[in-house]
Amino acid sequence: MDHLDAMKAFVAVATLGSFAEAARRLRISPSAVTRSVAQLEDRLGLTLFNRTTRSVRLTERGQIYLESSRRILEDLDAAERQALGEDAEPRGVLHVAAPIVFGRLHVLPMVLPLLTDHPALTVRLTLSDRNVHLVDEGVHVALRIGDLADSSLTAVKLGAVSRVLVASPAYLAAHGSPSRPADLEDHALIAFEGLEATDEWRFSATGVRVAPRLAVNSADTAIAAAEAGLGITRALSYQVSAAVQAGRLVPLLQAFAPPAMPVSVVFPARRVSSANVAAFVTAARDHLRTHPLTPI
Repeated sequence: MDHLDAMKAFVAVATLGSFAEAARRLRISPSAVTRSVAQLEDRLGLTLFNRTTRSVRLTERGQIYLESSRRILEDLDAAERQALGEDAEPRGVLHVAAPIVFGRLHVLPMVLPLLTDHPALTVRLTLSDRNVHLVDEGVHVALRIGDLADSSLTAVKLGAVSRVLVASPAYLAAHGSPSRPADLEDHALIAFEGLEATDEWRFSATGVRVAPRLAVNSADTAIAAAEAGLGITRALSYQVSAAVQAGRLVPLLQAFAPPAMPVSVVFPARRVSSANVAAFVTAARDHLRTHPLTPI
């Protein structure tokens, strides 16, 4: 590997905390990553990582070199984008991150026409219900639901969604419908632990402590369990809109619903002139113009 490739390998290992994961990210062999980092350490005369059989950690000098390396690679990327021009044809790799269900229902339909319209573009779509760190994890653009905590990111609002409680008609026929949040204590609850890592469900003016009979780490599974009549679950409106429209699920306690949350596409400010990011934002707006996000 040349010096820049070795630097990329080093940043990948530092970001992911693993030589094997870095190799998968870079699509090269683990031995090539190991050899590249070793050659970089020889060149610098420094130990960049403290390695054990169970972990890979940056040394103090490695942390300093990581910050400089990221800045160099980002500046190189910016120089290439500037040379191509803001209106250049999208090309290369665009790394997109999104929540799992939102990615399946909405981001994939955004990506398909993007790939059709821009043959030189490759998209790497990462679906996860945690908020990835864009710069640290090499993500170019992400879809975020809720208020944005990171003010360093540029955000384009695409719509809004709401939290909604739902249950199947069969469950409600057997157990009745809650008329106020406190009534949930008398119902079987299904919790999706990824929505909020808490045992409290928030409503417009109050919160209710919940003791779910079933807790899962997948929104799809929680919704399927509710459709099967196992109890009441809490989801986001876009996750259950089709089931509600089809009559498989019924919204509950809508008078107590908390405020709607924005859905935004976010990206680092330095990528504002990226043709790849601009094409994705356009594709996202086009898709949600015909498939709008609306709170239930």
